[in-house]
Amino acid sequence: MKNISILGSTGSIGTQSLDVVRNNKGFKVVALSTNTNIELLEKQALEFKPKIVAVANEYKGKILKDRLKGHNIKVEIGMNGLISVATEQTADVVITSVVGMVGLLPTLEAIKCGKTIALANKETLVTAGEIVIEEARKEGVNIIPVDSEHSAIFQCLQSGKYEEIEKIILTASGGPFRGKNKQFLEKVTKEDALKHPNWSMGKKITIDSATLMNKGLEVIEAKWLFNIDVDMIDVVVHPQSIVHSMVEFRDGSIIAQMGAPDMKVPIQYALTYPDRLSNDVNKLKLTEVGTLSFEPPSTKDFPCLQLAIEAIKIGGTMPAVLNAVNEIAVDMFLNDKIRFLDIPCIIEKLMGLHKTIKKPSLEEIIQSDNWARNNAKSYLTR
Repeated sequence: MKNISILGSTGSIGTQSLDVVRNNKGFKVVALSTNTNIELLEKQALEFKPKIVAVANEYKGKILKDRLKGHNIKVEIGMNGLISVATEQTADVVITSVVGMVGLLPTLEAIKCGKTIALANKETLVTAGEIVIEEARKEGVNIIPVDSEHSAIFQCLQSGKYEEIEKIILTASGGPFRGKNKQFLEKVTKEDALKHPNWSMGKKITIDSATLMNKGLEVIEAKWLFNIDVDMIDVVVHPQSIVHSMVEFRDGSIIAQMGAPDMKVPIQYALTYPDRLSNDVNKLKLTEVGTLSFEPPSTKDFPCLQLAIEAIKIGGTMPAVLNAVNEIAVDMFLNDKIRFLDIPCIIEKLMGLHKTIKKPSLEEIIQSDNWARNNAKSYLTR
């Protein structure tokens, strides 16, 4: 029996994680959290009966506390509540599936408590990869990736030795605007951008997929997860989303991990590693897929990918700035306050204004994140 804690249980990854738990008798949910969706969290709490639930939003948290009176479920609020979920004493594995920088501190605290991390929160490694990986090494904690691409790489790497790696190849679907030019992109709406061709995801990550920022963040995450130089990471567009990523070894062999596009597979593998269990996921039928195609990404029309690569090459606090400005810009786009092509423009502008701290402390990373958010908001509301 593995005890599971889920940060972000009401989001896309969180709800699919609970589907995995429902289909496996070997898991028990001991802690859950949400940002504001207390209606769904209440249903989850009554079904799974965790020891503790947390709500990031203080007002919503007080409402849920009232609703769960008499159910012997502790309700905590704010960042302290998220940290309590991440460090719940009985939890063996913590699934970190919150969106954004908010996942960093709870993940670090979970690592300090020796919890296995099933990582679905890119921003934790994007903003503070060196600190997080060093802490995990010190505590002897496994960080097992949940993202389909990084899970694929994690699995492929079991076919060879670290020193035999030639390159990592991250695949990208290309999103809803694959093949489109800037003239077309000038007129797209948020409704257009939210129509991902293959995956059902949350709004923020779907927009990131449309701009290719998601792939840029994954490049940064892969650098830290697999201790590899960014120049050894390639990105290829693979519109079918069947090959989830690949590893090329020095003898020319390329190992690929394939499967139908369903996040429950990498979630389950992160929870059961090193074992594999059967499930009810639709199995891949290659004869029905027919053709698999690959093409280079267009960084001219989708500059967010290159901006992310530039940020990690600069290093220090720059990736935290990239991430923070992107979060603000995506939120503004989703609220119809800026256009799609304004997203990379404001990121590039703020990166140019930031004075990078090369070996930042956690406090300096958080300060840089705050600087970027405040300046992005100021810039975008002029």
